[in-house]
Amino acid sequence: MSHKDYTAMWQGLGLNIEAHDGLMKALGQAYGDIFLAQKNRPKGMQYLDFVLSEIHGLRVEELLKAKAEGRKVIGTFCLYVPEELILAVDGICVGLCAGASVGTEQAERYLPRNTCALIKSFFGFKLAGLCPYTESCDLVIGETTCDGKKKAYEIFAEFKDTFVLEVPHMKGPEDKRLWLAEVRRLAAKIEEVSGRALTADGLKRGIRATNAKRAALQRLARLRQARPAPISGLDALLINQVAFYDAPERFTAQVNAICDELEDRIARGEGVAPADAPRILVSGCPMAAPNWKVPAVVERAGAVIVGEESCVGARGFRNLVPEDGETVDEMLSAIAGRYLNIDCACFTPNAERLDHIVQMARELQADGVIHYSLMFCTPYLVEAGRVRQRARDEGIPLLEVETDYSAEDIGQLGTRVQAFLEVIRN
Repeated sequence: MSHKDYTAMWQGLGLNIEAHDGLMKALGQAYGDIFLAQKNRPKGMQYLDFVLSEIHGLRVEELLKAKAEGRKVIGTFCLYVPEELILAVDGICVGLCAGASVGTEQAERYLPRNTCALIKSFFGFKLAGLCPYTESCDLVIGETTCDGKKKAYEIFAEFKDTFVLEVPHMKGPEDKRLWLAEVRRLAAKIEEVSGRALTADGLKRGIRATNAKRAALQRLARLRQARPAPISGLDALLINQVAFYDAPERFTAQVNAICDELEDRIARGEGVAPADAPRILVSGCPMAAPNWKVPAVVERAGAVIVGEESCVGARGFRNLVPEDGETVDEMLSAIAGRYLNIDCACFTPNAERLDHIVQMARELQADGVIHYSLMFCTPYLVEAGRVRQRARDEGIPLLEVETDYSAEDIGQLGTRVQAFLEVIRN
C-alpha cells in the first residue's frame, strides 16, 4: 500500500499496529490481484489506485489536520445520514470501515455469531483497533435501517460517541413527519458537536456539493449503458466506494475526468470486455470496501457488471436535493424528502425498488440480474422473493447469491456464476 510510514499517526490513534500492518498487506495484495490485474482500465483510475494505496494514510492525515484546524469529523455507516448537514457546518463526513472479516473474535463477545457480516465487521474493526477513521471521528451517526444495526449501536455507543437516527420503515404522512423531526434532531446534534449554527448559506453549499457529487456518479452510470462497456463493474464499484471517503469536491472533479475519458472510449467503440460479453446488473445489499468478492468472481467468469442497484451504487446517487429552498426550514424539508425516497429493503411496502431493478436492467441492456444478499440480512433475503417473482414476470434471468465476507465459498460462487452465464448465452 502506501510508501510513506504512518506508524506514528496510527499509534497516536490507538491502532493495533501489528494487526493493522497485516491488514494493509492483505488489502494491498487483494487490490493488486483484483484491480491492477485488469486489462485496458481507464487511465483516470490511477487516481483511485492512489486513493486506495493511501486509504489509511494520506486521507486520515488530512482528517487529523482538519481537526487541528477546528473542523469536526463525523463517521457514518449508511447513506441515510444526510451529508449536506455535516458539510453545512464545514464538517467532514466519512464512511467507516465495514467491509472485511476482521476482529471477528472480539465482535462475537458482544454479538451473536449469526449476525450479518457488515455489522460484525464494523464492530470488529473498532474492537480490534484497525479503523483509523473510527478513531478520528468526533461523532458516529448510526441509523435504524435494520434491527441488527439498531441493537448493535446500543453496544457500540459504549466504545464510541454514537448518535442514532430513527429511520421510519413506512412512507405515510406520519412517517414523513417523524423523519423530518429526526432530520431536525440530527441538525441540532451536529450544531452541538461542531459549535456552529446551521445557516441557509451553509446548507446551500452542502446541498450543492452533494448534488454535484451525485450528478457525477449519475453521469458515470449513464455511460455504462454503452456497448461495449467502457469501464468494468469492479472499477465502477470502487468509484462508488471511494465516494464515501474522499473530499467531495476533489472526488467530483476526478469522476467527471474519468467520465470525459469514457466518452472518448465510447466514441471510438472501445470497451473493457467484448461487445457480446454478458451484461450483469448486481442488486441487493451494500458492498463496503474492501468487499469485492462477488464482482471479481462475475467478471473473471467473462461477464461485465454494468450497474449496481445498491446503497453503494444507484440507490446512493439516484435522487438530488432540490436547490430552490431559501430558508433553513425549506432546505431541511427538501433534504428530508430526498432521503425518504431511498428504496432500502427496510421499507414496507417497497414496490419502488422492484420498479428500479427492472428500469435499470432495461436501460443498461442487462442480460441478467444477480441478487446479492449478506447472510442473516433479513430485509434483503426476504425481499429477494419479491425480486425473483418480478424478474420472472419481466423475463429477466436472475441468480440469487447469499454470502458473507469470507473466501470459503469462492469456488462454489464461481461454479454458480458460470452456470448462470451459460444460461444467458444460450
